[in-house]
Amino acid sequence: MTMERYDVAVVGLGALGSGAAYQAAIKGAKVIGFEQFELGHVRGASHDTSRIVRTSYGSPEFVALARSAYKDWAELERRSGLQMLNITGGVVFLPRGGPTPSSDFTKSLDENGVAYELLDSKDVNKRWPGFKIPDGIDAVYTPDTGIAHASKSVTTMQYQARANGAVLKEKTRVDRIIPDADGVVIETSNGRVRAGKVIIAADAWINKLLKPLGVEIPLTVMQEQITYFKPKDPARFDPERFPVWIWGGEKWFYGFPTYGEPTIKAGQDAQQNVMSPDQRTFVQSPEILKTLTGFMDTIIPDHGQELRTVTCQYAITEDRQFIIGALPNYPDIIIALGNGHAFKFAPAIGRVVAELAIDGKTIPSASGVSKL
Repeated sequence: MTMERYDVAVVGLGALGSGAAYQAAIKGAKVIGFEQFELGHVRGASHDTSRIVRTSYGSPEFVALARSAYKDWAELERRSGLQMLNITGGVVFLPRGGPTPSSDFTKSLDENGVAYELLDSKDVNKRWPGFKIPDGIDAVYTPDTGIAHASKSVTTMQYQARANGAVLKEKTRVDRIIPDADGVVIETSNGRVRAGKVIIAADAWINKLLKPLGVEIPLTVMQEQITYFKPKDPARFDPERFPVWIWGGEKWFYGFPTYGEPTIKAGQDAQQNVMSPDQRTFVQSPEILKTLTGFMDTIIPDHGQELRTVTCQYAITEDRQFIIGALPNYPDIIIALGNGHAFKFAPAIGRVVAELAIDGKTIPSASGVSKL
């Protein structure tokens, strides 16, 4: 039988896959995308309300890519007529003598010409009375930090992909990718198609497709959770009065001002609640919640009671670097893996892999985070 042919096929339609489908479609390619579950599902890492956007990183290549991503977010807003980002300002707390010195951040920001302020705990507590930061902490404040609405952003990229001709198929599982001399054949639960290039953005499920090709990424998959707290005085934590924040000590924590409701959201990064994507419980861990609440008691004592806890999923390698690029032995197969911190880069990573698929090359600023 003759198979329908596409220029680009995208496997996985979370944030990175939807970004890839959108960016490939606006470049004029004939695009098809596959999602094994329903669009907007809660089994991965791209649902719920909010994600942090920031240029504040301890590595200059991530700062450069983040600056580029802000332009891609702005273009998505222009095309859709919707606001994706809410800029609040943000602060990264780094204990002196801890594993990550503030100089890593300030040097990276200086190298990229990004504005920031270096504050101490007294400065922070005075400027944002909701905090109670102890002495011995450096705080790097960047005014361009903010919030992306997670589910709305993914849906908007999908709508823009479809508006530019892409075919997006939900509840269609990709079972096998077969490279040959004429591109790739994609075998799905609903038939086969052919594409010149395939972009795999399947996150925790990626090795199911790579193992038959003799490739395996050393991933640890874990169930993460974040908690919404209901403060007694939500106005103190309004986005115009309170920043996005990150704590970079032995353990990393992060949180948000109020956003769309009178709650503040917080979580611990990489909680090591290890489980396979097909055996997730979706049940919150009382131990992880206890750790988070205890930490919140120390730096935001008026956080209020727990209102709800939501789970998501991380699929990460040991070094947490992005994996972006073509497989060495299969140049028509391109990987996009975000290692648990890529949502803020989604339209930029989508553009990078679309450029690799269609043009065969991409912008220099992305090369520092490519691993394949």
